[in-house]
Amino acid sequence: MRHHQACSRAHQVGALLLVAATFLLTRLFDRLLLDTSSSAPITPGRPSSSADLRIYVYAEDEIQGLRALLRGRDGTITAATCLKGQWGTQVKIHQFLLKSRFRTFNKDQANLFFVPSYVKCVRMTGALSDKEINQTYVKVLSQMPYFHRSGGRDHIFVFPSGAGAHLFRSWATFLNRSIILTPEGDRTDKRGTSAFNTWKDIIIPGNVDDSMVKSDARAVQPIPLTKRKCLANFLGRAQGKAGRLQLVELAKQYPDKLESPELKLSGPNKLGRIEYFKHLRNAKFCLAPRGESSWTLRFYESFFVECVPVILSDEVELPFQNVIDYSEISIKWPSSRIGPELLEYLESISDERIEEMIGHGRQMRCLWVYAADTVPCSAMTGILTELQKKVQRFHQSPETFWLHNRSIVNRDLIEFHSWRTPVPLP
Repeated sequence: MRHHQACSRAHQVGALLLVAATFLLTRLFDRLLLDTSSSAPITPGRPSSSADLRIYVYAEDEIQGLRALLRGRDGTITAATCLKGQWGTQVKIHQFLLKSRFRTFNKDQANLFFVPSYVKCVRMTGALSDKEINQTYVKVLSQMPYFHRSGGRDHIFVFPSGAGAHLFRSWATFLNRSIILTPEGDRTDKRGTSAFNTWKDIIIPGNVDDSMVKSDARAVQPIPLTKRKCLANFLGRAQGKAGRLQLVELAKQYPDKLESPELKLSGPNKLGRIEYFKHLRNAKFCLAPRGESSWTLRFYESFFVECVPVILSDEVELPFQNVIDYSEISIKWPSSRIGPELLEYLESISDERIEEMIGHGRQMRCLWVYAADTVPCSAMTGILTELQKKVQRFHQSPETFWLHNRSIVNRDLIEFHSWRTPVPLP
């Protein structure tokens, strides 16, 4: 009996020692993993294969009206016209998907559908009015049986500007379940409601000028911190916005710390793209306040001149948050505290920490570059990875029903492949 008690106590002590050792080794292993991961380049996972992600891209002559959303009412707008500036993401995403290894030409094999449109560009060039845009979208959607099969859940639309999906006035009726790619996560300042929905939509990077994203031939190169003329800069129009007006006034009070030149967008004193980037690189911190909407292209541009972006937009949404720790590469400061306090704070940050943040930003800025999905790290790689998460095995909508033999039918019990267009819309 005593032998069994002694043995039992020994086992208990041994078990406790084993638990303690396991705990300590686990903590040590976790620490090693953290230390290793913090120094590794930041890249998203990639879609594993085309079997997991198959995207059908609608052709512009496939559906009556779709060409007008790409080329305008007269068909005169070219892709090249729409390629530059913030509108360019509509063109680039479309063109890269046309060449993508994830593209399928078989609608029945597709698990996602891409609806191309350069609608922001055709609107700004006067090739379609707001009313025409709305009517044309409705006409196009009425001719898409696959859109109605899923209620639009597996259809992808790109809206590249601050207006977001509001470019299509009736988006809330027709696209409230569709996947929207947009840099804009908030548009409540004028519209009363945001078109961005966190469970289905994807924030995409803005379209940085092509001359600045070429790693081997960048038009404007960064300069050392010690040679930069000012602590911070704001390069943008005031647009009557409170935060921007405050920065303009702050620059007048502290011209040795904050640069905020008046930007001329036309005339003999217009600031060209190269001159713009040369101005941008002359500060340690690039201030990015909200304008008409919460996002600003300046946030993305700052990474290519290697100044630390300071976000002054409380409602902003940023892309690929599942792989990027934005506290390592940027600063977000309350827009209600724009003033001398902000400059004092920025001045207190050591050059060593600034260099560290710039280094982290240098590792992941490839995610702002629109390139083919064969490139390991690009905006398209990030977008396709996010799209893969949206793939659903089953398609359901208020107009979709199914029978015991697995056939999909409509309200009249007509099988899906016999649906005729145009399909009535809600």
